[in-house]
Amino acid sequence: MDQSIESQPQQTEIQEVNHVRGVIEAILFVNEKPVTLEQIKKVIDTVSVADIKRILQEMQVEFDKRKNGMTIVEIAGGYQMLSNPLFASYVRDFYKTKHKEKLSKPALETLAIMAYKQPVSRADVETIRGVNSDGVVVHLIEKELIKIVGRKDVPGKPYLYGTTKQFLEYFGLKSLSDLPKLEEFPDLQPVQIEGELLEEPEGESAQAAASSSEETPAEEKQDNAHES
Repeated sequence: MDQSIESQPQQTEIQEVNHVRGVIEAILFVNEKPVTLEQIKKVIDTVSVADIKRILQEMQVEFDKRKNGMTIVEIAGGYQMLSNPLFASYVRDFYKTKHKEKLSKPALETLAIMAYKQPVSRADVETIRGVNSDGVVVHLIEKELIKIVGRKDVPGKPYLYGTTKQFLEYFGLKSLSDLPKLEEFPDLQPVQIEGELLEEPEGESAQAAASSSEETPAEEKQDNAHES
């Protein structure tokens, strides 16, 4: 049999794969947010989600192997094309700008507690930090790094907070399971005395619950959106 005839199906298959790769690369390039496999599938309906994921993984390896200026990362439940960290200093010099806004130490402390303890109330955060966190919580809500996820079933029914998808994007995490182990942060562990948990005095607990029921305007606005 003529070898040229046998090679035709293989060439067609290679062309189809290259076409899919080109489509995926174009989609990732123009999007500022991570793109999910399902979103790509809607555009390339002739290819399965499993094949799309396989092609993406192959592209990741090739990009890294060639040390391209761009790299493909799996982040926040999707895939995103970002500039290669190897060339970050050159990009900074070109634009003469800083990276994304840095969070203050209080904001990072509060965000860390919420990430590991979520869902968690503001009073719980303040018990761990030992200071009022009203302003910090409002700031994190405005930055869309945390959101209201419910109410605590205690008197006053204070809001419960959790992290958002933007939180994962900000810190470059695929999921919350990529967070460092909680054991590395002893300040977030329950206080123990001879193996027994140290309980709060009743007066302090009541005061914390009462404090939690005092909602800021930003929290009220967030709650209305949550309930709608």
